[in-house]
Amino acid sequence: MRTELLQNPVFAMAAAQFDQVADFLELNEELRNRCKWPKRLITVTVPVRHDDGRTEVYFGHRVQHHLTRGPVKGGLRFHPKVELGEVAALAMWMNWKCALMDLPFGGGKGGINCDPRNLSQGELERITRRFTMEMTPFIGEDIDIMAPDMGTNEQTMAWMVDTYSTRAGRLVPGIVTGKPLGLQGSAGRTRATGHGVAFLASRALNKLGVEMNDATAIVQGFGNVGSFAARTLASYGVKITGISDVTGAVWNAGGLDLEKLAAHVDATGSVVGFSEGEAIDPREMLVQACDVLVPAATDMAITRENAPLLKCRVIAEGANGPTTPEADQIITERGDIFLIPDILCNAGGVTVSYFEWVQNLQRLRWTEREVLTRLETMLEGAFNRVLSFAEKNGLSQRTAAQSLAVKTVADVKSQRGLFP
Repeated sequence: MRTELLQNPVFAMAAAQFDQVADFLELNEELRNRCKWPKRLITVTVPVRHDDGRTEVYFGHRVQHHLTRGPVKGGLRFHPKVELGEVAALAMWMNWKCALMDLPFGGGKGGINCDPRNLSQGELERITRRFTMEMTPFIGEDIDIMAPDMGTNEQTMAWMVDTYSTRAGRLVPGIVTGKPLGLQGSAGRTRATGHGVAFLASRALNKLGVEMNDATAIVQGFGNVGSFAARTLASYGVKITGISDVTGAVWNAGGLDLEKLAAHVDATGSVVGFSEGEAIDPREMLVQACDVLVPAATDMAITRENAPLLKCRVIAEGANGPTTPEADQIITERGDIFLIPDILCNAGGVTVSYFEWVQNLQRLRWTEREVLTRLETMLEGAFNRVLSFAEKNGLSQRTAAQSLAVKTVADVKSQRGLFP
């Protein structure tokens, strides 16, 4: 493979994590290469006519890491800095996430290099529909199922369903997940990732003997994942002392009122200026004392520079790849932080996406309580498997989680063999 196509720091981080796990598992060279590199790298041009009459060509990417265990599953993001290498890294992590959760999926990820903040609703619809049309030969209920991600939402998914279904001549709701409820979306899907982050953080606190009502949390990111993680932690009795977004951060040692903060964000588009909290540098917020730190925004937020300064007892990784390998090593050597790795911690979204897909295929409808109960049961099982494997083999929880996941994929590849 021409690896220069994947030159990207995020992919380099994902590949380094894989190499460490492959060494531990003693994978032979054939299995190592077959597990590491993605099956398909798809890039398409997306020409779109803008409202002012000009036509602009965007580039869209979709990486299907493996279809060994089933169709690939993963989000579609709209962001001006989308790169093929980053998309490939996210697809790889999604592959391990699905394997760890024992979902019948491989990992996929997609993105279009556009800035949704500068596009009208009509322009967003045209970009989505054209991308869907270009991707039609490569997607399907049993091939590749997309979902919302950064810069996309349930409306994006509704346009994708309509575009694909119009071409198929029938409604195909299972082509994507994260749809509106009226289009056979699943109850609980919107809050699933953040809910899962908070649930696993509560399990970690329980392992450490920390009472919920005595605990504090800091959340980096107040988007879908961060906001629901904060709300769910607060519902458990945890005091949320700091929250940041892309514009800044707000701090209140006595606890932030999340409903008032959400109303402020809805009105202003930012946490900055919230009257019931003090402004704080987002970088400084990460190293304040707390029981739970939730990095739920960007990758590489915890680095070799700030890892030694962390004063949390639990890191619950709501984002993908928020901790660099160098920071990982520091945290492991410190030994005083309970880290819940991303492929476990934020697996709630893809797990409930699986539930939505199953409901679509079988024409079922589950209540939100049923969905969240099933989610918590599956997360609890994966959490215990990771802790047991880490303890048995003297591994960090990240290495344990990734080892379980990679071994699952490698075993199936070995069982299926290699087609001549």
